[in-house]
Amino acid sequence: MSLEEGEMCEPLSVGIHACRRANVVPGTNVLVVGAGPIGLVTKLAAQAFGEPRIVIEDVDNHRLSVVKDLSADDIVKVSTDMKDVPEVVALIRKGMGMDIDVRLDCAGFDKTMSTALNATRSGGKVCLLGMGHTKMTVLLTPAAARCPSPLLSYKCHCNVLCKC
Repeated sequence: MSLEEGEMCEPLSVGIHACRRANVVPGTNVLVVGAGPIGLVTKLAAQAFGEPRIVIEDVDNHRLSVVKDLSADDIVKVSTDMKDVPEVVALIRKGMGMDIDVRLDCAGFDKTMSTALNATRSGGKVCLLGMGHTKMTVLLTPAAARCPSPLLSYKCHCNVLCKC
């Protein structure tokens, strides 16, 4: 195994672990938040779990262009402004074209989790992979009525790392 291949084992294990925790299967509608290295590999892992419909959101145009080349079903350009969460939710739902079953947050910011809890369907799953902040402030009341299931996945992928 080359050094480059070895370096991909950790991000790949993060993506595989998240897809397992969120029970990604054929027919699952997946939204990946963040088009950085973890987001890209998580997108590929989700595809390997049965070709679900995958939409990716990010704030960076270059990252989104890379994702488009990796055959994402759609991409959504978002901002970092907490005030536009309702507009972002509408954009994401339009890009998905249907309810979001699973949201894999590879960024881990207040805005990404707030958007996740508001965009994911009732009973859907929100999986936090990224740790953009060590402290997060999220309004839970709007999401509580819809009951998405939050799953914490960060640093729990060691058993998967060995298999990769």
